[in-house]
Amino acid sequence: MSREKILNAIRQNQPEYQPLPEEVNFYFEDVDLIEKFKQVLEFIGGRLHAVSNYTEAKAYLESIMPPAGRWITAVPEFQDHATLIEPGDPHLLENVDVAIIKAHFGVAENGAVWVTEELMGARALPFITQHLVILLNKNNIVPLMQQAYRLIGNVEYGYAAFIAGPSKTADIEQSLVIGAHGPRSLTIILTD
Repeated sequence: MSREKILNAIRQNQPEYQPLPEEVNFYFEDVDLIEKFKQVLEFIGGRLHAVSNYTEAKAYLESIMPPAGRWITAVPEFQDHATLIEPGDPHLLENVDVAIIKAHFGVAENGAVWVTEELMGARALPFITQHLVILLNKNNIVPLMQQAYRLIGNVEYGYAAFIAGPSKTADIEQSLVIGAHGPRSLTIILTD
């Protein structure tokens, strides 16, 4: 068959046009969103800790993070524990042990959080640190990526990312390496 015959046969046998539904609601079992978020986050190697205030968050971080080393934050309330990041050369971020940032919202189905550049302080910070700490309001967890994309909408971002779990990679022999090309740990602190 010639190319034109094939293309004509395809054109003649096209299915009838069907418009997409205006609204598609995917099923999500009725579960506690915080518990589901925690289960998934822990399954992918992260940890979750709930606090009532920043004082509790600071005490918790002091108990689990290396006391020495370089702590950087994009959250002004934590500048008594970490250096507040200033815009500038990302090369100044070398040797960061702990980075503390905020997230806009979390997604229960995959344990991911949505972070824009304005909350990162610098694009490289969440990926160059040894230990990443992300503050997330417990009321800002959606069940599915469908709702997450609705929240993002058509807003223009200079840079943003969904972040889920610590960095990891596995080879063909299934040897899992944590912290291969990014943070060795991810801690999400749920706040009120």
